[in-house]
Amino acid sequence: MNILLIEDDAVLADGLIHTLSNSGYRVTGAISGHYAKHLLQAQDFDVIILDLGLPDIDGLDLLRQLRRQKISMPILILTARDNISDRIDGIQQGADDYMIKPFELRELEVRLQALIRRCYGGFSHTIVMGRLLLDTQTHQIQADGQLLALSPRESALLEFLLIQSGNVVCKDRIAQRLSSDGDALADNAIEVYIHRLRKRIEPYDVLIRTVRGLGYLLENKDHD
Repeated sequence: MNILLIEDDAVLADGLIHTLSNSGYRVTGAISGHYAKHLLQAQDFDVIILDLGLPDIDGLDLLRQLRRQKISMPILILTARDNISDRIDGIQQGADDYMIKPFELRELEVRLQALIRRCYGGFSHTIVMGRLLLDTQTHQIQADGQLLALSPRESALLEFLLIQSGNVVCKDRIAQRLSSDGDALADNAIEVYIHRLRKRIEPYDVLIRTVRGLGYLLENKDHD
């Protein structure tokens, strides 16, 4: 799971990145709303943690902008604003959860896990499809109980498809996920990685189906 942390307090942000990274999440920090919007255009995220007191834009205004742009990923507000009116406004503007600072790290992790379960259909730290198993904490993928030898980008692609299993994933989202290190992909690179990955996972009762005009869908081989 990729998390975008929008928080301008450097000490708090460093602590959260360290804690959540140790729990198996990939966390990218943004200290302003402008930079957060840039990251959302350049990379693919699964969850947003949003502070409301940003230096360049009010967090609620940013939240409204993201929802108007049809950015539907779950958003957890993390703020010192503790008035009930602020909480109601945050939820009404599209937040999925609202936490008050100061807070306990353990509570944040539990709420984050609950949010992911609600929004990603029972998501847990292990995902099984066919004879493949993904450990989302270690990012390791096993086939028949043995680690599957893949290149870093093949592994990132398969992890993404497993997390999104049952959903069609468009090429733009795949490009964003595989380009998160800043290296642009060639036009035909996604097809190359998909082709390679199909061959690697076919023996394990899993296939990647091309949905013409939409993207790719990971399925069990016996899917009707």
